[in-house]
Amino acid sequence: MRVLATGGGGMLARAAVPAFMGAGHDVLALTKAELDVTDPDAVRRAVRDARPDWVLHLAAFTHVDACETEAWRAFAVNGFGAANVAAAAREAGAGISAISTDYVFPGDAREPYREHDPAAPRSTYGASKWVGEECVRWTNPRHQVVRTSWLFGAGGPNFVDTILAKARAGDALRVVDDQRGSPTWTGHLAEGLLALVARGTPGTYHCTSSGACTWFDLAAYALERAGVRASLERTDTASFPRPARRPAWSVLSAEAFERATGWRMPDWRQGVDRYLAERAGAATPAGAGSRP
Repeated sequence: MRVLATGGGGMLARAAVPAFMGAGHDVLALTKAELDVTDPDAVRRAVRDARPDWVLHLAAFTHVDACETEAWRAFAVNGFGAANVAAAAREAGAGISAISTDYVFPGDAREPYREHDPAAPRSTYGASKWVGEECVRWTNPRHQVVRTSWLFGAGGPNFVDTILAKARAGDALRVVDDQRGSPTWTGHLAEGLLALVARGTPGTYHCTSSGACTWFDLAAYALERAGVRASLERTDTASFPRPARRPAWSVLSAEAFERATGWRMPDWRQGVDRYLAERAGAATPAGAGSRP
């Protein structure tokens, strides 16, 4: 299969491109400098020239707080950029996998969100991603909208790296304990995307690690597994006001994904372990040993 990936310089592409190539696919990954997804003519030319069977739309404006002050950019990239890519893929006869987020939900649930639960984003980032989702659905019938959450991995800023860096610098750590989600390693998400594309079944899917925890739990586990001692205290969201509102509940049900692929995503702790091994230079290829 010929695959075109947007956002080729990003954290998820760093894992997804090798995973797809390792499965025998021919992948062309275009970075932001090589393809501006807000330019419909440029997107159309790039897709036409690549002649892909499938497009992985990974490009996004993901700085959640910056989205509040740069709403125009958030909607241009996350909303209409997704529409441009979906339309170009449709014209080329290609399917599209578009990455979305738990932020499309209000975050006030107490059980995992299902794919068709009502969206009610409470941040500009979430609203822009929801617009992107809808554009993809309406524009290209061969679509897979894939929501994930709390991503971490090589090639981009992420919570695990931040916590370890602060701890090693001797900083006292106060981490919120009233937001709950499913930390997802990019290596496992890449395997999930690969499994979905292999089936090719259109729809909306939730693809996150199994299990759930708070940011405090994630920090404590990462520090313990990395063998880093630090002063770590629990705190709450109200103590750390941010421009964008964070969902208190980001746990997503992956039942539709599991039915479509026959695979259950590994536990979030396995993702942390794999990532720490990767950082230490002792990782195995993404996905190895993770399937049941």
